[in-house]
Amino acid sequence: MSSLLPIASARRTAAALWAEVRALPVRGVVTAVTAVAASAAGLVAPWVLGDLVDDIAAGADRGDVLTAAAIIGAAALLTGVLTGLSATLISRLGETVLARLRERVVDRTLHLPAATLDKVKSGDLLSRVGDDVSVVTTAIGQTGPTLAAALLTVVLTAGGMFALDWRLGLAGLVAAPFYVLAVRWYLPRSGPFYAKERVAIGDRAQAMVSALQAAPTVRAYRLEETHTAAINDRSRAAMDLSIGVFRLFTRLVARMNRAEFLGLAAILATGFVLVRADLVTVGATTAAALYFHRLFNPVGALIMEFDEVQAAGASLARLVGVADLDPPRQPERVREPADGTLVLTGIAHRYDDPLVLDDVSVTVPAGTRLAVVGASGAGKTTLAGIAAGLLEQERGTVTLGGVPLGELDRARHLAMLSQEVHVFSGPLVEDLRLAKPDATEDEVWAALTLVGADGWARALESGVDTVVGESAHALTAAQAQQVALARLVLADPAVAILDEATAEAGSAGARDLERAALAATEGRTTVIVAHRLTQAVMADRILVLDHGKVVEGGTHDELVAAGGRYAELWRSWHVADLGVQR
Repeated sequence: MSSLLPIASARRTAAALWAEVRALPVRGVVTAVTAVAASAAGLVAPWVLGDLVDDIAAGADRGDVLTAAAIIGAAALLTGVLTGLSATLISRLGETVLARLRERVVDRTLHLPAATLDKVKSGDLLSRVGDDVSVVTTAIGQTGPTLAAALLTVVLTAGGMFALDWRLGLAGLVAAPFYVLAVRWYLPRSGPFYAKERVAIGDRAQAMVSALQAAPTVRAYRLEETHTAAINDRSRAAMDLSIGVFRLFTRLVARMNRAEFLGLAAILATGFVLVRADLVTVGATTAAALYFHRLFNPVGALIMEFDEVQAAGASLARLVGVADLDPPRQPERVREPADGTLVLTGIAHRYDDPLVLDDVSVTVPAGTRLAVVGASGAGKTTLAGIAAGLLEQERGTVTLGGVPLGELDRARHLAMLSQEVHVFSGPLVEDLRLAKPDATEDEVWAALTLVGADGWARALESGVDTVVGESAHALTAAQAQQVALARLVLADPAVAILDEATAEAGSAGARDLERAALAATEGRTTVIVAHRLTQAVMADRILVLDHGKVVEGGTHDELVAAGGRYAELWRSWHVADLGVQR
């Protein structure tokens, strides 16, 4: 059953964001100082205009007016420069924080246990590393600087109003409760919409991924309309949620306009009374009104950008939820195995109920090949995953050369190949060097030759420098598997685990890959999950699983002579294989 990856709470999301900012103290301080200076510079013009009103009333000359105009112009220029610089610094800080967070998300995603990946919706995972990162990136680049500047402007401008006269400052605060009531009305109603919208987008991505991955089957059974209808349903659900939030937002705008009217009216009325009582000047009242008017845009930005903030918050919570997953455990000490002997003792594992593996024990001597066979669901792939250290067994132990897997540098000593091989876009030689970054071109060609891939590789337009992958020269399934086997040769691990690694090439191609796999694993301890029983024939020993238990073990000839479960599988396979050859 598919499930969602964890989503962090609002408090945990804020804490994670703050922790990343604190990790960049110098950049954070410079950004904060610049932002404060930009907002403070914007206070100069209203203050000077207020003084100018009083000066003109007192009979100021032309020189005083020109001086005031020059100050206002200089302040405007300085405000513009500092605002632009502040926006740039805030964006750079935000992008750096997001990049660090994104790296943690990718790291945790790449290290998710196989059991977790099997349960997680692929659409949910794709939407987090795709859509959610995009939403947060947009918010940081566009919304972040706006909100930071708006918040500082509100705080400093409110301080400026109180500096003019505390009564005018209090009059301006009349609008505050109405702003607060508008936000309190909006947030509880819109927040759940955004969280549901992100989930709905993940469901839509899941429907699209499922349809695209199964495209040949969809076309074969003429299921295009069914899958299109499912995608439409998911898209409509996401759209309906977005429309619902927009309706709430328009009602929020009306409440904001009401707060602005009441606040400005309160300042003008209070100023009129105070001027009549000769307690403040007309210029001070003018400056207070200009200050309050200056708040319209930043307060509006703070509230109106809640759409982006909430969407970004929901996406950020999903990213932090993945980033907070436990990092891959590193061994307290790394030991070297005595040899390549792989020993699994008393292995038991379950995903739910019942046990997928139950008390499985097997020893694979160094340099020998073990084939694991059995019907679908017998537990073969699970056993391979545990032997490779990709799955954590519920009970039992796994050792290599007498050392538990948890105390090994597993990336150096063990390698696992499955039938699902990815060819990265780029030069073929760089794809191969993923296994050994310092491999020479001669070593690359030697590996390709060993697995029988040198013929088609030399026929490529630029040889191993040819760009391959989805966006360039596409390799066949058999060629992709040969690339994977060549990587295995270059990595040179002590243990190789092949999980049906030759199953996707067709009957004739599979035989070529079987020979390539034999060459690539020569001299290595090898565990082969045998999709084709011809692989089992070439193994030194065969382990037969049935419903998670070991029912037989021995060589091919011994098991066929015994007439047990393996003999039944062999007879069925031999008849089917003869039918394919005919």
